[in-house]
This record gives sequence, structure tokens and C-alpha cells, in this order.
Amino acid sequence: MKNPLLLVSILLGLAAYQVTSVQAEETSPEKPTAEAVTPVGDLRRGTMATVQGTVERILDTDEFRLTDKSGSVRVYVGPNWVPADVGEVVTVRGFVDDDIGPLELYARSLTRADGSVVSFDPRRDE
Repeated sequence: MKNPLLLVSILLGLAAYQVTSVQAEETSPEKPTAEAVTPVGDLRRGTMATVQGTVERILDTDEFRLTDKSGSVRVYVGPNWVPADVGEVVTVRGFVDDDIGPLELYARSLTRADGSVVSFDPRRDE
């Protein structure tokens, strides 16, 4: 190459690019982790929560009772049919009702024992 400054410029540019690439990889956010499971007995009204337990019984076509070691909660999946069977272990993510009365979880998603996920659209109730 006739121009050694051009060669130095190119090499410095490549070195800067490689350093930037490595830094970008090191500072990228980690893969999302699964949300922590809240024991049913620790649910707080007016919050989003993920619970895991056994379907104790089907209360209606769109409601069931979920039980874990700490207690039980009514889970509403309406206007859908309950997509789980009595005795099945499921994980439910939803909004804990803030009304007076029995504790109820309005499901946004349910993960079955086989890993399949059922999502519920809360706007369909309106």
C-alpha cells in the first residue's frame, strides 16, 4: 500500500469496531427470567401475580379453585372455558381482584402441566 497512514486508519477503525461490538455484547440485557411464583396465601389485592397450584375443583364453566400449600383462590378465566382438569398442576398469571369479598384472580395466562400456555384477553369481558 502506498499510503501507510491510510492503512493505520483502517486498522484503527477495525479495532474500534471490534471493541464496540464486544462492549455491546457485554452490556446487553440478560434473557428474561421466569417471574417468581407467589404463594396463594401471600396474594395482595390489586396486584399482578403468578401462582402455581393444583386445580382443586371446577366451580363453573369459566372459574376454578386453585390450591397450594398456603391456601386457595378462585380463578376466573371468562368468558372462556376452564382449560385444565381437576388435579392438574397449573401456573396462572393474572390480576388479583381488589373488590370486597372472596379473593379472586382474573387470569391473563395459564400454563398447563404439559407446558402449553393458554392466554386470556381481558378486553373480551367488556
